[in-house]
Parts: sequence; structure tokens; C-alpha cells
Amino acid sequence: MAKHGSKLSERQRRIIMVTAAVEAGLKAAMLIDLKRRPAEQIRGPKWLWAGTALINTAGIAPLSYFIVGRTSARR
Repeated sequence: MAKHGSKLSERQRRIIMVTAAVEAGLKAAMLIDLKRRPAEQIRGPKWLWAGTALINTAGIAPLSYFIVGRTSARR
């Protein structure tokens, strides 16, 4: 299955695929939440948070959005 000269083991390829899928899921959830949530409930501009979905952050940007970027709906 591996191409000639591939230096990654099957386990390493699986880890990369799972990590990429988790990051894609987190980014999708972040973008959906950004679209549905009013701007008053978000710390910082929406476009800036959405822009972080364009860069590879290993899941850090979406997690930071969910932890820091949202405010309480009660405010």
C-alpha cells in the first residue's frame, strides 16, 4: 500500500489521518457556531476567528475559540 520511499509507518499515517479529521471537525463546528452566534456574544471580530480556519493550527484555534472566544448568552 505504501509508495516506494515512504518513510511513514502505517501507524503514523493513521495518527495523521485521525488528527486531521479531528481538526477538520473542530473547525467545522467553530464555523457553524460563528455563523449562528450573534456578534455580541463573540470576543473579537467574527472574520478574524473565521480566518483562523484557513491555517493549520493542530486544533488550537478552534479550541481557543470555544474556550476564550465566546461570551455567555446571559450578558
